[in-house]
Amino acid sequence: MTSIITGDIINSRNVDTNIWMSLLKKTFQEIGASPKTWEIFRGDSFQVEIEQPEHALFFTIKLKAILKQIKNLDVRIGIGIGEKTENYKRITEGNGEAFTFSGKAFDTLVKKQNLAVLTNDEKFNTLMNTSLALALLIMDNWTKNSAEFTVKYLNNKGTTQKILAKELNISESSASERRKRAGLDEIMQFEKIYRTMVTHKKINGCYSL
Repeated sequence: MTSIITGDIINSRNVDTNIWMSLLKKTFQEIGASPKTWEIFRGDSFQVEIEQPEHALFFTIKLKAILKQIKNLDVRIGIGIGEKTENYKRITEGNGEAFTFSGKAFDTLVKKQNLAVLTNDEKFNTLMNTSLALALLIMDNWTKNSAEFTVKYLNNKGTTQKILAKELNISESSASERRKRAGLDEIMQFEKIYRTMVTHKKINGCYSL
């Protein structure tokens, strides 16, 4: 079982490509090599494989925060979880239910919200996408400061808030306020639930907690 992410950049034409493309590629290169693991096509569309699907939501939250550090930018993402075939050299030529679910999530569910997930379990899909809709009420409205703090936090999860404040050159009280406004504790709690359910699925064949 794997996860395939299909997405595109919101408002990419209104921002100089040189500003965001290097960030996008750097984020993808941390996952693996192109074009087998990730590929950018049609200018601002992309596919990425996260081989351990329990990590897919963390990756998408981080990617969203990275891009929202740039004014007016955001991202649409459909996550598909399932099996895949192995006989492809480019991810955009891949096949299997993970690819099918990812494409369907992007083409249908993402019309309603900017981030959605699809699997072969309807109860899981309903729970996750309802929860995502609520989480996006916060994430879609991240300011540059909220996004910047979120990226710093996600890259240094074991670091204290005092150190994060120092690295951002802000006071601890300001760091605490940014964390609160970003809804980071609640979003990461939801990410933990997602991770637990997907891990349970891999081990036991169902998404029940």
